[in-house]
Amino acid sequence: MKILVISGANLNKLGSREAIYGTFTLEEMQRDLIEYAGETTLEFFTSNSEGEIIDAVQNCDADALIINEGGYSHTSIAIADALAMLSLPKIEVHLTNILAREEYRHFSVTGSKCDGVITGLGVDGYKAAIDIIKRRIK
Repeated sequence: MKILVISGANLNKLGSREAIYGTFTLEEMQRDLIEYAGETTLEFFTSNSEGEIIDAVQNCDADALIINEGGYSHTSIAIADALAMLSLPKIEVHLTNILAREEYRHFSVTGSKCDGVITGLGVDGYKAAIDIIKRRIK
């Protein structure tokens, strides 16, 4: 099984961003997730560009998708439309609890096109998404 993990706006700056995101870098998080996933293959895509994220979603050749669009999750109808086209398991993950943050972050346009949204659990949210996908795809 292969899972595509997409990281969007500003996630390339993990480790040097505000403390609420943790002290780990994106690369450290990816290594941790690879180790956690075991025999499941994880493919990673990272971009700050909305168009590139849309292309990655449209061209997804994995069995499932985990996505954290960053700030685009609150604003991007275009990414939401791309997600709606995919007929495979899709889980949106946010490192921080978007419901405990600024009011404009309380809704995810893109999350509404996913099977579920995991928010506020840090890297463990990605691990939970991996576990859920593994149970649903056998």
